[in-house]
Amino acid sequence: MTLRLHFMRHGETAWSLSGQHTGRADIPLTAHGETEARQLGERIRSIQFDHVLTSPLQRARQTCELAGCGAHSQVEVDLIEWDNGEYEGQTHADVYKQRPDWNLFRDGCPNGEMPGEISDRADRLIERLKSLDGNVALFSHSHLGRVLVARWIGAPVQTGQHFILDTGSLSVLSYQRDHNDVPAIALWNS
Repeated sequence: MTLRLHFMRHGETAWSLSGQHTGRADIPLTAHGETEARQLGERIRSIQFDHVLTSPLQRARQTCELAGCGAHSQVEVDLIEWDNGEYEGQTHADVYKQRPDWNLFRDGCPNGEMPGEISDRADRLIERLKSLDGNVALFSHSHLGRVLVARWIGAPVQTGQHFILDTGSLSVLSYQRDHNDVPAIALWNS
């Protein structure tokens, strides 16, 4: 059986709605985020998951539970969101007042994670995931997911800035049909 990674971004939170950088802040889903998680569960109901992994943060764990995958889930610490350091809770506009040319994927965050660090973390996670087989559910976060897809296809972290991930979205990473050694994006931000 071929490995298929079903990456699911958590449902809406108050900070994803307001545009605040939400890294390690452990905030819950909004009522709309809970609805998004249930709708995600409807979309994946027919998939038999061989493994279910979730970020330790409650917004991802809640999404996993409400999507119907919580009973068999395991916490995977490397699925935690990018550490925003000093920019935690700030909006892009707040950060641009101090650093007008700032780009998370290029510059990282002071007293948080730098691009090389999150790249190493994503690579470590990918190596562990490649040891699995079948359908794997991953419940996680926007920026980590964007880095994960970049590293999955062998691109640098900076490529992640070109991939958008909406709350409650589903993406699938797998391999080319005729080349099981070529990582591919089967579905993105659906």
